[in-house]
Order: sequence, then structure tokens, then C-alpha cells
Amino acid sequence: MKFGVLQFFSWPGRRVPLATVYDRAFHRMEVMDKTGYDAVWLAEHHFSTYSVCPSVHVMGAHIAARTKKLRIGTAVSLASFYHPLRLAEEVALLDHVSGGRVNWGAGRGFDPTEHKIFGVEPKESYARFREAVEIVLKVWENDKLNHQGEFWQFEDVEVLPKPLQDPMPVWLAATSLEALEWTAQRGHSIMMDPHATHPEIAKKRALYKQSLEAAGFSMAGRDIPMARTLAMGATAAEAEDVGRRGAEFMFGSYLRKKANIRGTAAGAQKTMQVEALDKSLEGEDDPVARYVNDIAICGTPEKVIDDIQEMQETLPLEYLMIAPLSHASFVMFTEKVLPHFQ
Repeated sequence: MKFGVLQFFSWPGRRVPLATVYDRAFHRMEVMDKTGYDAVWLAEHHFSTYSVCPSVHVMGAHIAARTKKLRIGTAVSLASFYHPLRLAEEVALLDHVSGGRVNWGAGRGFDPTEHKIFGVEPKESYARFREAVEIVLKVWENDKLNHQGEFWQFEDVEVLPKPLQDPMPVWLAATSLEALEWTAQRGHSIMMDPHATHPEIAKKRALYKQSLEAAGFSMAGRDIPMARTLAMGATAAEAEDVGRRGAEFMFGSYLRKKANIRGTAAGAQKTMQVEALDKSLEGEDDPVARYVNDIAICGTPEKVIDDIQEMQETLPLEYLMIAPLSHASFVMFTEKVLPHFQ
């Protein structure tokens, strides 16, 4: 079983200097490099303290210089907002400077603020995302690019460098049922979101497997990272407190965006991440408690080990991407949970 970390660069309340947020994260990655984690997966966000990491590719290059074995994943490069040739160049360059350690994950984004500021119509974002991914893969697979699409047209363009890895490992963030089927029909691997319940994740994975095999592809040899938020403590009460504080910050960030989504074209284009949070809010006296109890991995080391073993059997789970809700949760997981599965 593989383990990775979904790394946010959250700056709640701006209580410490931003440099401190980055330094803590870099130290975490140096620990990961020595303790058997497969990859750090960097989350790209813009114009928010939810995660102050506007360029996962620049961040990835810095991490590559500070680590030796740790793979560097993007979770995700927001492909809808990039010129696809620039995106292909940056990811390929990162693969070279990291010595071939890149896991490229791409997604379309959902935040209406990002769409507005970057000038991308939400109703076009799916199509832009899919065409951008198509172009990036064409660039990497061909000496010269020829492409006539809805948004971009290119003729005999040589884009350099090509990735060091051949082929480059690629994942697409797919949360809606339609996105899961589209991704599977083209043989792409998926990464799964942190905001669905365990039963929902199991159903999505089953649909993906069914659609993949129906299109003539196999699950064999694929890593399917499943992202889960993580809250740990020496006691159940301590873990729940960590989970509640982390979920409250996350809900606050998403709810501000949700308020902006209402009444806009983006409303029809919400990702399953937002929809999952909507479900947590509707008809619940304490949606934070529902998130901690039904979605996050939360508890003492012994309970977390039991929960992971249960997920291995029921989902199934071969690659867990944890998103720690506190640094103490990461330390406890690394020291007391990770060795159990090595």
C-alpha cells in the first residue's frame, strides 16, 4: 500500500507569517522523503488563504531541490486556466529538474472567483479542461504538435522539453459521475476527492472500474489515490477537536465560495466537492460533526489503523492520500500509523 500527502498551504487567520507556513511544509516534506511516503501532492489555489500556492510547478521545483526520493504530484494543475503549451512545458521542465519524479494530476477547478479573474467562462471550463489535457498529452507524445480544436489551434509546433519520464504518469481529478465515465472511457487514471463519504467513494470507484473495463482498459497496475482529511489525537476527544477546527476552517472557505456561486453560471458547473459539502449542510444540525464522523479519518492511532484496514477491504484502498488537519496529526500518523503498513 502507498501513502501520500495532499499538501495545502493554509493560512487560517493569517496568525503567523506566511514564511512560517511554507517552512513548516518544507520540513514536513523532508520528513516524508526519509520515512517511506510515495509522494507529496500539491494543491493549486488562487486568491484565498485556503491554500496559498498559486503555482504547483514553481513549488514543485523547490521541493525537488530539498528532497531525493519523494515523488512530486500536482493535485491539481488547474488546466482550465493555463495556455496548454505553457502547461506542457512547465510540467516537463519540472520532471527534468526533479530527476523524473513528477506525478502529473490535472483538474478544472470550481471556484467562481478564479474563473472570473482568469477570464474563463464557467460554462466552458469542462471543455477547456479536456482540450487542454488533450493538447498536453499530444505535446508529450509527438515531435511536433498539430491540433485544431474549439479553443486552440496549432500547426507544426515543437514544444520542448519533453518529460524525462516516458510515459509521464498522469491522473485526472474526477468527482462527478459524468467525469468519472469520461475519464475511464479514455483510459486515464483518476484521483478521488476528500469530500465524499466512504460509501460514496466506493460507488465512484466501482463505476470507474466498470467504465474503464467496458472501454477495453484494465485496472491492473494503476494507482488510484484516494484523498482523505486526517485528524488525530492521543484520545478520541483530542482527535475530534482537531477535526472540528479543521473542518470549520474548510467549511468557512467553501461556504464563502458557495455564496458566490449562487445565481451565476457557475452554479450549474459545481464539482462534486462542493455538492458533497452542500449535502453536509442540508438538514443537518451540526454539519461539521457529520464531516468529522462520516468523511474524515479521525481518531487515535489505533482507530486510524483499524479504519484504514477496513477501507482496504471494503473500498478497496491501495493508495491513501492524507490531508492532515494539523501538523500534529501528520507527525502522529508518520510515527504511529505509517510503520504498521510498511
